[in-house]
Amino acid sequence: MMCESCFSGSMNRRQFMATAGAMTAAGLVAPGRTTGAAPSQPKAARGKVRICTLLGTPGPPDRAWDICADDFDTIRARLVEIENRLGNVEFMARHVRNADEAANLMEEAGEDAPVLAVSSGIGWLIGVMPPVLEANRPAAVYSYPGSGHDWMYPPRWRDQGHPVTLFSSSDYGELERAARLLRTPALMKQSRALLFPNAQGTPACCDPAQVKEKLGADVVEIDYARVEDIIDGLDPGAVEADADRWINEAQRVVEPSRNDVVMASRMCLALDQLVEEEQADAITVGGCLGWLERGFPCLAFTRLRDRGIPAVCEGDMDSLWTMMLFQYAFDLPGFQGNNYIDTAQNSLWIAHCTGALKMDGPDGEVAEYLLRGHSEVGGDGAVPEALYRVGQEITRAKLVHLNTFLLSNGVIAEVPEKSTIACRTQVRTQVNDAERMARTWGGGVLGPEHGMMTMLHRVLYYGDHTRDVEHLANLLDVDVVMEG
Repeated sequence: MMCESCFSGSMNRRQFMATAGAMTAAGLVAPGRTTGAAPSQPKAARGKVRICTLLGTPGPPDRAWDICADDFDTIRARLVEIENRLGNVEFMARHVRNADEAANLMEEAGEDAPVLAVSSGIGWLIGVMPPVLEANRPAAVYSYPGSGHDWMYPPRWRDQGHPVTLFSSSDYGELERAARLLRTPALMKQSRALLFPNAQGTPACCDPAQVKEKLGADVVEIDYARVEDIIDGLDPGAVEADADRWINEAQRVVEPSRNDVVMASRMCLALDQLVEEEQADAITVGGCLGWLERGFPCLAFTRLRDRGIPAVCEGDMDSLWTMMLFQYAFDLPGFQGNNYIDTAQNSLWIAHCTGALKMDGPDGEVAEYLLRGHSEVGGDGAVPEALYRVGQEITRAKLVHLNTFLLSNGVIAEVPEKSTIACRTQVRTQVNDAERMARTWGGGVLGPEHGMMTMLHRVLYYGDHTRDVEHLANLLDVDVVMEG
């Protein structure tokens, strides 16, 4: 986000450092322990998420109002395929006939195990779900059309406040979709996010105690001196090799000198090492412009996101939790940025000075990029300008207050060959109604009292994830508000 003094033009290095010093003196980027933050002790290795899987009673081959035994064999085979494909889920599956048998399986699976119920027969779901609802466990119900009449109940249980969602479909592929979403709350409970002060965002998202209660993740505050120590111990040859990699793989280098890239590569290796030492699952840096003298974290954030580690600018805790939830649910990195409305083109464009290159996921296409100087400090430093895919359908998202997903959709209509205004990585997306989006920005739950950056940032993802986010919101017991 542009600081107020940047609006009149870019600063040079000397002017920026003077401004950063003033911000520190004013307490805007001062170090200090966030109240309630966890101590810096590495977590235990994250294990697989066990999913308690309640299977209905098999019916006769002609099915009647049931799933027959052969169908259940197919479903069990699908569950094995999903375990192998995802790698971090384990189904504990058994046919159960009543609430007592369901409760026994839930106890065996463990108190944190989410529930997948594969409905079969009239009244089966109603009979087995009471212990699930009583425990308020995240639960997904899969109902094959014609396999009973109970599909009507999960949405009503959700309306009563239970974290339940429904997949009513003839496509067994929905079982994997359900598993991806069910694992997400459990993975959050095993997660550890690093914070370089200061945190920004909605109050609940910035409060480690509320985050722990709602999402289960730990927030660990890290002092910048820790990075300084790591930088001083880096192998100079490894740093030079990393700089060569960034330069050689770039479409072209525009502003940065080799020294700028070397400093950014130091930060890449330092933050990689820090994340490894802390066994962290995500990281955010407040006051990141103040890191100029030792190297911006922008290239490091690109690499971390491509590795599946959410890395968030400007201490934006709302964006941090958004990126972690999407990473666990969809295995996708996001592009966090500032958003601007253009009613003349009925579009919204988003810009920031870092962005993932593997927006399709770890095995997908790698976007080309330019190496640029940071736009807000007179072109100093080295940051990526990612060249994203024109024509790509996208979702913009942000979890705010720990209770509401803000969502909107669009299609990437334009990506500059080389940006000349604002932050370096940019996309312009077509939207349904830019005028209305400008009026309703924030969805009625985010306003000036939450700060400029909090209102401005959203996270962009490849693909339309609206329906999946609605299911995830059911499992997390949060609302969804569409912007625009």
